[in-house]
Amino acid sequence: HMVNGLFGWLQSPDSKSRINFLELLRAGKTDYYLSEAALVYMKKQQLPEKSFKLLSQLKGASTTDKEEWLKLLERLSITNPRHQRFATEGALLGSVLRHGLCDDLTIVSDDAGQFDILLHALCWVHTERLIHKMLPLNETHRQEIAQIRDQIWRFYAQLKRYKSKPDKSQQKILRHRFDEIFTQKTSYATLNQTLKRIHNNKAELLVVLDRPEIPLHTNGSETDIRDFVKKRKISGGTRSDEGRRCRDTFASLKKTCRKLDISFWHYLTDRLGIGEQTIAPLPDIITERAALATGF
Repeated sequence: HMVNGLFGWLQSPDSKSRINFLELLRAGKTDYYLSEAALVYMKKQQLPEKSFKLLSQLKGASTTDKEEWLKLLERLSITNPRHQRFATEGALLGSVLRHGLCDDLTIVSDDAGQFDILLHALCWVHTERLIHKMLPLNETHRQEIAQIRDQIWRFYAQLKRYKSKPDKSQQKILRHRFDEIFTQKTSYATLNQTLKRIHNNKAELLVVLDRPEIPLHTNGSETDIRDFVKKRKISGGTRSDEGRRCRDTFASLKKTCRKLDISFWHYLTDRLGIGEQTIAPLPDIITERAALATGF
């Protein structure tokens, strides 16, 4: 499920892999592209030097579909499943960027590994939940957990104020405060380990300091998907792939119309040719409002 303030898009995935996520970002395209960004990604993933050199020699090349791409890998003797995955993810990223996705796009997630591409930011609500769900062993532990949770939410409020009114002079102060909170030691060893884990994600939790336009959490996405979950609980799953596509399509249209302040019923009747057809294509409306919001 992918959302922002102007649209909501849902597709039931076949898997939760990064390859599947990148395929969804291609929005129907089928090519694999060995761009500079693709090769940089493969290098970052530590694709073996031999395989990397072979693919580097083909920089700028592309294949039309998955079958052709897999044949290319086989021809280059890249047959290890793990190495194939790194190469495929890189080529998919090359395709995604080739077809217009911004290379500085920020993806905010709950720390699921498949979303860690491009500029990745973490959801603060999910991060705090690591502390919230801890079970204290005694009263001292309970007090320490409560104290740290209070510190986290106070810091979160500071980030919200910064987000609404960015001030570069505050960046150093906020980074220092982050360190103070997540490097402190308590009497609860498990809490200390969790704080260390969060501190290791400092860069992804403080992306907002350089990109104040991004959300601090994924609540918008979770709210959008709630209707879908309710329907699934009441009606059960679909019986066919076609039914699943229909459900996903209409759920996406409904959420997008709601975000654009368009009556979903009026949108449907407009598209069916009932009455005056006055509603512009949704992509055009989204593009226009995004331009107004950003000033471009």
